[in-house]
Amino acid sequence: MAIDYRSSGVDMEKGDEFADFIRGLPSRAVDRGIGGFAGGVSLKAMLGMKDPVLMTTTDGVGTKLLVAKKLGRWDTIGIDLVAMNVNDLIVCGCKPVNFLDYIACGGIDEDKLKAVIKGIVEGCEQADCLLTGGETAEMPDLYAPDDIDLAGFCAGVVDRADILPRLGAMAEGDAVIGLPSSGVHSNGYSLARKCVRDDDDEAWEELLTPTRIYVRELSALLATGTVLGAAHITGSGLEGNFERVVPKGLKGQFSWDWARPAIFGRIQKGGGVAEEEMRRVFNLGVGIALVCKARDADELLSHAKTKGIEAFRMGRLVRG
Repeated sequence: MAIDYRSSGVDMEKGDEFADFIRGLPSRAVDRGIGGFAGGVSLKAMLGMKDPVLMTTTDGVGTKLLVAKKLGRWDTIGIDLVAMNVNDLIVCGCKPVNFLDYIACGGIDEDKLKAVIKGIVEGCEQADCLLTGGETAEMPDLYAPDDIDLAGFCAGVVDRADILPRLGAMAEGDAVIGLPSSGVHSNGYSLARKCVRDDDDEAWEELLTPTRIYVRELSALLATGTVLGAAHITGSGLEGNFERVVPKGLKGQFSWDWARPAIFGRIQKGGGVAEEEMRRVFNLGVGIALVCKARDADELLSHAKTKGIEAFRMGRLVRG
């Protein structure tokens, strides 16, 4: 008996309809040319730069997808996808310009995919960047019918003179300033999911809280010219990520006295997780850690307050 592509598990018409849906979303963050073979953005922003540098990132959301699947909630996971990429760019001093998504699935579930893409668009709006394209791959022999996986790709532009970190300007005694996280963000879920009771609905809802996007806040702080380095606190925790933006011979000495979102207490208590392991895996309430001169710390914190940005002292640089 003859078979066709649809009977083998791939519905091209649904895929085309989904592309049309994305293109039709009423958002300034959506490129109206979606559906072609490639997307583009204007290079006009580079004209005022002396030495423009193109920077790129790629990331996913890991097993946080299983939390969305458990709750049947797909409207925020796209924000996470954008956040994990744009936050990595902005800590380098780089303004995100365009974003691409890759969605792999076992079958086209229109309601699920529309919810995911709306989250991606919302994330792009928060990051002031443009969704210029993507790929939705329907692979029924590789994924189960209700499986989905996400990957994101982002590009940005920065003048070479503005790239962070400025390692040569850092010294012992410099201040470390923190910007709070919204929760677990998108790392450590293979551990977190095992530490929360299956019937603890409140905890599962907290686990789904979307990753905070710091592009606007950090852009405002970078404009002061006082920020020497910034770390996006993802997998490997605060210390593991912070060491990537300070010179050898220096390290962060942290107070560990800031407020932690309640979900971290639930995880730690539920799994009997040691404090050392919590610090090694999770952000524990710090989404971004900044370095500035001690003499500039009060000014930077005051500037943050005038901009409505929550920020706090969390440590200093020491020899180590």
